[in-house]
Amino acid sequence: MKTISSLAIHTILLVACAFPAFAAPAAKPVKIGLMAPLTGAFASEGQDMQKIVELMVEETNRTGGIDGNPVELLVEDDGSSPRAAATAASRLVAKGAIAAIGTYGSAVTEASQDIYDEAGVVQIATGSTSIRLTSKGLKRFFRTCPRDDEQGRVAVAVLEKFAYKRIAILHDNSAYAKGLAEEAKKLLDANKNVQIIFYDALVPGERDYSVIITKIKGLQPDALLFTGYYPEAGMLLRQMKEMKWSLPIFGGDATNNRDLVKIAGAEAASGFMFISPPPPEDIQGAAAENFLNAYRAKHQEYPGSVWSVLAGDAYLTLCEAVRQRGVDPAAIAEFLHKDLKDFAGLTGKISFDNQGDRLGDLYGLYKVAPDGTFTLVPERP
Repeated sequence: MKTISSLAIHTILLVACAFPAFAAPAAKPVKIGLMAPLTGAFASEGQDMQKIVELMVEETNRTGGIDGNPVELLVEDDGSSPRAAATAASRLVAKGAIAAIGTYGSAVTEASQDIYDEAGVVQIATGSTSIRLTSKGLKRFFRTCPRDDEQGRVAVAVLEKFAYKRIAILHDNSAYAKGLAEEAKKLLDANKNVQIIFYDALVPGERDYSVIITKIKGLQPDALLFTGYYPEAGMLLRQMKEMKWSLPIFGGDATNNRDLVKIAGAEAASGFMFISPPPPEDIQGAAAENFLNAYRAKHQEYPGSVWSVLAGDAYLTLCEAVRQRGVDPAAIAEFLHKDLKDFAGLTGKISFDNQGDRLGDLYGLYKVAPDGTFTLVPERP
């Protein structure tokens, strides 16, 4: 990607958020919340989310704000835990946020949903793919990421394409991982040529998974589908290599983070495949290229995964809604449901259905190369 000046990011955000810089003296800040895991197991995700949204807010305000009103970003740490998320959501509501971006994990997001809904605050999740989050009928809940049922369909299509007959499925009992595992199991059970020989969960955060690895090895599967997150995937890969056991392993989109390679080591991670929206460096389009180059110019690296970029998409859609409908959360939600059509976000065109789910297919199959980079597998089912 080519080098970019500050003019490029200005161009990206101008359409969504910028108006001439002649705000009236009585301009009121547009308060937008960001709830992200700044600490805890997924701190790298949350810290990237904060960097991205802060960079966008800086540019919005530098170019005049939204209709002359500056954006005030309110940031709260959800600590990667449901309990902390409930506290973070309550704080953002108390501070007067009209909308909140986040968060990363489905269970963490779910702990905040009712708080935002009861307060009348719009929420746009970014890395929470559990199906049930949008099946509750919450009128102000949206997400810029896809859902587990679509991911499950693609994961099963990949396993069937490779003609694996004996499949082991491992999850971590989180809302996201268990939901994806259940969806994959349901679809695989319908295939008479496939046998699920193992279906169980590990305990996230452990340092030794040798017992469960030995148990799965003894069943002699053709492949393992792990639906949990990148820290545990990295540990599994590293310990399987230490045990000198090689097995095709597939992950879901929660393994799409470069820290997986740091945890596993490049040699152990090589060959691991995962179903996911594209890594940041593979996102197509001038807007994404320009913004990500601006991000890299400031932080000397790309974001670690696509999920933080989806926080940028959430911010852009909120800016557009405020520009079109003002700061009333009910009007913002109505605009996002009914009037936001094929909006040009960083990760592509954005529209929402009547449940708040993002429309369109973002998934591809990626493989970890020997040098630790993520490469797109050209032919996807």
